[in-house]
Amino acid sequence: MADPGPSKEESTDISYPKLPPRPFASVDPPTYIAERFNDAISWYDKKAVTCKSRHQWMRAVSVIGGVLVPVLVNVSLPGSEIYLKAVTTVLSTLVVLLVSLESVFHYREQWVNYRSTEQFLRREYFLFTAKEGVYTDLRAHDAFRVFVERVEAKIESENASTLQILTTVTEAPKGQTAEQEGP
Repeated sequence: MADPGPSKEESTDISYPKLPPRPFASVDPPTYIAERFNDAISWYDKKAVTCKSRHQWMRAVSVIGGVLVPVLVNVSLPGSEIYLKAVTTVLSTLVVLLVSLESVFHYREQWVNYRSTEQFLRREYFLFTAKEGVYTDLRAHDAFRVFVERVEAKIESENASTLQILTTVTEAPKGQTAEQEGP
């Protein structure tokens, strides 16, 4: 017997995305800014901070480990050769692992992408509220429409950019150098 699907009670208990039902074209500027815009800025800021921290931590450990490995290889202390060899091997492996993970997660690129999006959104907010830039000669309704379109276009662009960053193969195809790769 086929599953009848969720009951009426279950279908109205939506936990995500927690959007209230509204009539068409009923979101005004304060509501949009409070519910969509501020959430986006907060999300991009948190993600930028996280990615920056991860990038810098991974780079610092990689650089320090890369500097220590040749020193440890050339140190000669009686009775500690086996320990130095083990530490050097572990440290070398850690450096290679961190550099490889950075090429998978692209924390630097994500950090820059998230931060630039967050800064664009902040700038757009102040242009809109100050009636400057593209908003200078627009009526309130038209200015709000342009604001929403620009904000949503930037969010969409950032999503596409992040997807591109995370799905880009870091190696060039056989017979092609990295400089020859297309966009």
